[in-house]
Amino acid sequence: MEMQEIRKRARELTKGSCRVCSVCDGRVCAGEVPGMGGAGTGAAFMNNVKALAAVRFNTRLIHNVRHPRMETEILGLKLALPLLIGPIGGISFNLGQAMGEADYQREIMAGAAAGSIVAGLPDSAPPEVLETSLACAREHNGLGIPFIKPWGFEELEQKIEMCAQAGCRVIGSDFDSIGLITLRKMNRPAYAKDSEELRRIVEASHRRDMRFIVKGVMGLEDALACLEAGVDGIVVSNHGGRVLDFTPGAAEVLPRIAESVKGRMAIIADGGVRTGVDILKLLALGADCAMIGRPFAIAAIGGGREGVALHIQTYKDQLEQAMIMTGCQDVNQAGKHLLFQ
Repeated sequence: MEMQEIRKRARELTKGSCRVCSVCDGRVCAGEVPGMGGAGTGAAFMNNVKALAAVRFNTRLIHNVRHPRMETEILGLKLALPLLIGPIGGISFNLGQAMGEADYQREIMAGAAAGSIVAGLPDSAPPEVLETSLACAREHNGLGIPFIKPWGFEELEQKIEMCAQAGCRVIGSDFDSIGLITLRKMNRPAYAKDSEELRRIVEASHRRDMRFIVKGVMGLEDALACLEAGVDGIVVSNHGGRVLDFTPGAAEVLPRIAESVKGRMAIIADGGVRTGVDILKLLALGADCAMIGRPFAIAAIGGGREGVALHIQTYKDQLEQAMIMTGCQDVNQAGKHLLFQ
């Protein structure tokens, strides 16, 4: 199985809801929400890709780096490379019935396990979405990160308990989903949380021995509020450009956030990551780990768990090459010194 074959099959199965473009940059699918596009003009989606494309490396060749160390640990999770699979729900809703929700989550989880990384698991308005996610987590000894929507606290605490019962070690909430059109269409909007509400959510997770992360942080003010509330990690993300038009790319805001909170909480970054080279860029900008969404959806639809595992290996090979070419011995030592300023 090769990626070209996987992409061709995915293109056929998604029936035009995703064109499986040679470069997934949001241009063709702008405004297609539901679908896989960015909100409005698609500028936020495109800005993610543009921001990473603007980051350039210093080549360094006089060194003894031959087999760079790509393994890392984040939030107590051991990873073969600094990569998590982003949580994507509503696959049948957004991708033309190309794959059922349960089948998709099973293939993503199995592929992640084969590649020795961890997948994010979705939550949504239909209860079966989280139920399916947690069933997959149980099959893999809790090695998945459920991202619960910021519902009311009573529902949130109930779902936090469900995640604990499934054996999950890390739980998150995608705070940026308060802007999702799809939730409003289902008459189940999510709501913003203030600092006190956030602290209660963190405490509810910690009481159940789970670490808690907030997804959707795009500014220093929110990052510091998360730190003060005891959050264990953040995902610097604009939700793939699907919740607010004209936001900057994640790579543009990441350095300022990292300067203030790196080392005090885990920093994950997503948005426009398309290669292992992009992963190293995010690490150099201050992230501890990258998260990738849409490309893994294509890999799973076109190739199932084998496609997911192959995609992980592709990123790993590309990351290794980039580390050798920049003289980076260990992913945990990546920093701004790798970049051309």
